[in-house]
Amino acid sequence: MMPPITRRHKRNNPEYCEPAMTKYRQNLKTITILLATTVLFAGCASVNLESYIAKTAGEALEVAASETNRQSAQAYLLRAADRFQGQNEHRAARKLLQSKQFSPTTEATENQRLLLAMASATALEDGDWAKSIVSGIEPDHFLNYERNLINRAARLQEQTYRLAGDNLAAAITLILLSGADTEANTQSIHDDIWKNLKQTSDTQLADRKGRAIGYEAQGWLELAGILRQPGINLDEQGRMIRNWQNNWPDHPAAGALPAELQLIASLAESQPERITLALPLSGPLSSAGAAIRDGFFAAYYEDDSAERGKISIRVVDTSDQNFRSLYDELTKEEQDLIVGPLEKESLAALGDMSTLPVPVLGLNYLPREVTAPDGLYQFGLSAEDEARQIANRLDAEGIDQILVLIPTGNWGDRLETALLDQLAENGGIALDIERYFREDNLRAVTADLLGITVSRDRAIDVERTAGIDVEFEPRRRQDADGIVMVAEPTVARQFKPLFAFYFGGDLPVYSPSMVYEGNPDPSRDRDLNGVTFTDTPWVLEKKNRFRDIVKEAMPDVRGQLGRLFAMGADAWNLSKRLPLLRQVDGATIDGQTGVLTMTPQGSIHREQLWARFSEGTPEQLPSLEPEETESDAPAMESASNPN
Repeated sequence: MMPPITRRHKRNNPEYCEPAMTKYRQNLKTITILLATTVLFAGCASVNLESYIAKTAGEALEVAASETNRQSAQAYLLRAADRFQGQNEHRAARKLLQSKQFSPTTEATENQRLLLAMASATALEDGDWAKSIVSGIEPDHFLNYERNLINRAARLQEQTYRLAGDNLAAAITLILLSGADTEANTQSIHDDIWKNLKQTSDTQLADRKGRAIGYEAQGWLELAGILRQPGINLDEQGRMIRNWQNNWPDHPAAGALPAELQLIASLAESQPERITLALPLSGPLSSAGAAIRDGFFAAYYEDDSAERGKISIRVVDTSDQNFRSLYDELTKEEQDLIVGPLEKESLAALGDMSTLPVPVLGLNYLPREVTAPDGLYQFGLSAEDEARQIANRLDAEGIDQILVLIPTGNWGDRLETALLDQLAENGGIALDIERYFREDNLRAVTADLLGITVSRDRAIDVERTAGIDVEFEPRRRQDADGIVMVAEPTVARQFKPLFAFYFGGDLPVYSPSMVYEGNPDPSRDRDLNGVTFTDTPWVLEKKNRFRDIVKEAMPDVRGQLGRLFAMGADAWNLSKRLPLLRQVDGATIDGQTGVLTMTPQGSIHREQLWARFSEGTPEQLPSLEPEETESDAPAMESASNPN
């Protein structure tokens, strides 16, 4: 047995000379580095901070920490942070600007630090840092800077307040700027003031309005307040804006209204007067065309703001007509707006035009790959809208792994694409998608969806392999959180009990509006108990004055035809407000088919309501949003009461 190797053996044994030499070199290298570092920082008083350029934030902090003059060190850190910002290295600048080396400091130095901090906080979109910054200042803080810096300081301060979630303070900052900087772009400032006031909650606005904060601010808050009154339509908003201008003639905004309010005030004067309603009134789509026509005229006659002496509405049957030729004829007749067509192929006839001489509010949608020409607006009861809303509801309720049932066909293809795209955006996934025909064996479809077939096949394989009978108890797949069921009522009433039969009765089920016929039928719809679905305000809203008036006069307007009637009513309301939705960011209309918004390409989307079947009857569900939401009242009006 060899004796243990001791330190003495290593020294005397040639085999250990090389490791010993290596260790000696490493020690020597370490001593050299420490000596160099000691010399550098022992002599830091000789480092010229005016010219020394640190390569990293850490190096800059070390150099500053070795400086005995605190003000010189802080001035150096400010210059270094400014240089990092110039190189778009805002994280490095943040490390310097959050350093404890700035405590304590002079007022002038602190103001410089705050200005740089606001620049990096907004560049990094660091909300927590923004909240920390604004917690120590007031909206008039930017006035502490020299005149040539006031505009930049105010703009950075406004952005920081917005990032911190205090839009009211952001608005007040800009109100003060408009009075302090006479050379600033007044229109731009007023537009931004209004954007911030729109995003201020009613509670904050009312609380601040009661304080004496100056003539200009009081005027702005009153303007924001009057336009938030519930139930006012666009024409009333226009009158209120003009009345406010008369009551505040010396206010800066009276002569330079925010662009959005200028548009609202002028809309009544620019509404289309010659309208053609182009719909299929014969053939297979005649019922749909007639329902839309009736809804359009019902909303028109219930709209007290409509100047019927000026407005001319012509109805044209598009059945068996070449719509492109019809459009060319209508263009020669100098129409202001064409509402229609309903047929997808007729709308596609306009797809190869770059610009439409007469604007068209199409009642369908072009294929996704087709670019809409200028002047074409697209509106309809889009299945894709409902699919996206289902995906968002799932996300809001924490359901991210789902099973999906969708009918076979082009319509189902579009819905599937929209659902999967929105699921992916929200971080969800469809574990399995079963496409079916209504004539299929729905038991087999359900068994496949829930994994019962796989479970049974596995047991059969074991029996064949082992040659013995296996006691088998089927189990559904355990990785799913919910089911999306796209099915008409007669099919859905079969699917829902089958989920329970195949051990999936505990999974929540979500559906589009097609699952409900639109008329209460508790005896038949008990099989749908627990199904959550989205539908239009026309169907689900408990109180709807316009619907009640219509149903009293036209009791047959129900079911799917009722939804199309509501679509026609919204088409009238949209006909007057297309410029608002196109030109005003975030503008919405509270319509009969949902909350209406428009994409930059002119495609109108709808946000519907939600309900759940209980005892065979839909019960409307509350919104998942917090009660205190951002207010966009001046760009939103209710179409439940077209008056």
